[in-house]
Amino acid sequence: MKMYSEADVDATCLTDRQVTILGYGSQGRAHALNLKDSGFNVVMGLRRDGASWAQAEADGLTVMEPGEAVKNAAIVAFLTPDMVQKSLYGAVVDNIPEGATLLFAHGFAVHFKQIEPRSDLDVVLIAPKGPGGLVRRQYEEGHGVPCLVAVHQDATGNALKLALAYASGIGGARAGVIETTFAEETETDLFGEQAVLCGGATELIVAGFETLVEAGYQPEVAYYEVMHELKLIVDLLHEGGLRKMHKFISDTAAYGDMVSGPRVVDENSRKQMKAVLEDIQDGTFARNWIAENEAGMPEFRRLMKADLEHPIEKVGAELRGRMDWLEE
Repeated sequence: MKMYSEADVDATCLTDRQVTILGYGSQGRAHALNLKDSGFNVVMGLRRDGASWAQAEADGLTVMEPGEAVKNAAIVAFLTPDMVQKSLYGAVVDNIPEGATLLFAHGFAVHFKQIEPRSDLDVVLIAPKGPGGLVRRQYEEGHGVPCLVAVHQDATGNALKLALAYASGIGGARAGVIETTFAEETETDLFGEQAVLCGGATELIVAGFETLVEAGYQPEVAYYEVMHELKLIVDLLHEGGLRKMHKFISDTAAYGDMVSGPRVVDENSRKQMKAVLEDIQDGTFARNWIAENEAGMPEFRRLMKADLEHPIEKVGAELRGRMDWLEE
């Protein structure tokens, strides 16, 4: 493993050079404000009729239409949703200066060849391992969120140097920047989302809720047990791994963890995880997701509707409404 810290960064390589950020969502806003506060020359590339134009101006940023914003850029950061990046690149590529750097926070569009960059451009990845809100908050508190860095194309010989300067500007070098590849970042990120963090966790929660309710237990009690209390465990895992979790849960809970966990996540679960990973590695998931977008996302909307109409959502909304310490 190769990890970079602030001592490995030469931020002067971006002194007085323009960093253009396309997109002002969770990551886009965090990156832009952190870079601005680090003294970088930041320009936002946004649609004038878009909702984020006014917000970016109110945040004190220089805002232009995307095609204009990239004209003098040393780095062009594509921080829009994955499925938008292909058309956006096509719209601005002719205005990107020769020898500039394309930067991504997720490798999907490049790894799955939605974007095939010009040969004169550096192509790099800086992927914070946390949502944009956390990237901004940690920076403001004097800390940083760890990042991954990768170089897909080094046309100038300075790709890694520029990527590390950008990572430092958003606070990532404070926590460490691990070297990876576009393939590794993309495939592990998709797998984590699908098998564990989002798909795996939510299916486990819903299945647990349904099991308890079908057995005759009150939905409200089931919600507390399988959804509400999950945060307590995740916080312990996040702060200190399995060791801290086992230290702070009861011996009864720990014993149940070790004897019953493998009954739920068994060899069949692992087999299915491997199948999920294979679909990611061979491009099946990417092809399906691209086709779904091109079709107008009918299956996406159907599945989302089913998720949001599940009884656990109704029960949860009612219970959370009584917890005035929670933020919407």
